[in-house]
Amino acid sequence: MKAKLFLNRAMDEDDPRSFDERALWASLALELLAKAALARVSPLLIAEPSEDGVNLLIASGLVEGDARFISVRAKTIYSRCQKAFRPFNAVEAGNMSAARNEYLHSSGVGFATIPPPAWWPRYWSLAIVLLAALERDINELVGFDRASVVEHHLAQNAKNIEHRTETLIERAKQRLAQFRSKSLPAKVAAEFTPGRDRSAGLRHDIAEVCPACGEQGLLEGDDVSNAEVEYEQISEYDFEPTVTVTVEAEYFSCRTCQLVLDGWELIAQAGLPEQFVTIGSEEDLPLEEEYGND
Repeated sequence: MKAKLFLNRAMDEDDPRSFDERALWASLALELLAKAALARVSPLLIAEPSEDGVNLLIASGLVEGDARFISVRAKTIYSRCQKAFRPFNAVEAGNMSAARNEYLHSSGVGFATIPPPAWWPRYWSLAIVLLAALERDINELVGFDRASVVEHHLAQNAKNIEHRTETLIERAKQRLAQFRSKSLPAKVAAEFTPGRDRSAGLRHDIAEVCPACGEQGLLEGDDVSNAEVEYEQISEYDFEPTVTVTVEAEYFSCRTCQLVLDGWELIAQAGLPEQFVTIGSEEDLPLEEEYGND
């Protein structure tokens, strides 16, 4: 209900407000939607752990009455939403929170770094994921009369992702062709170095064909959605474990053409796998699973 109230202030055209103020109310609403989505699964997901455990006890319902618990920071909320509700983007959401804090607490430019026509499509691409997690629709959040505005922003965001992906791929193709023909402008040649490692160094990776040049690139990710362990007996009392993990793709890079696709949306738009399976380690197993020999 509070998110609806804040978005009403952000979208109300009868009471003129600057873009900064509208974005402020909208960013506050996004954090509330994120908390609501996690709390719908379990209030424990948004409770700040404390030494005496009171916050968690209240969130779990073991402490009754009028007690209230302190929730975790926005950064933690968004990180958990990214893992639980794909394709929510914690980085984009975090940037909005940072701009909000700068607008409120400093003399910085705040939301002015991104023009409104680009900011709102990004915003609604995040909010719509959280609405789906809440099993609600746009009409319930902003009303029927404003739903068309949101739909327009969502359509614009999809076009932006498509255009950006196409631009990155075509630019990589063009630069590689210019490099091979020795026709690269001097300024570009100083920055474009085939063979240079552009990887992000995430925990898991797998080789994947580059959509720009067809050579071998690297698909990476940190978040493990599934982990399985098998044991191979190598002696009478000794077993060798093998952990297989399913990883959410987050980053792609190519040494040959220097293409970089930083983000799930760009990877999916380019036709690359959204998940990949590879060999993991003991750290990837759920905490409750036993690992080793009894």
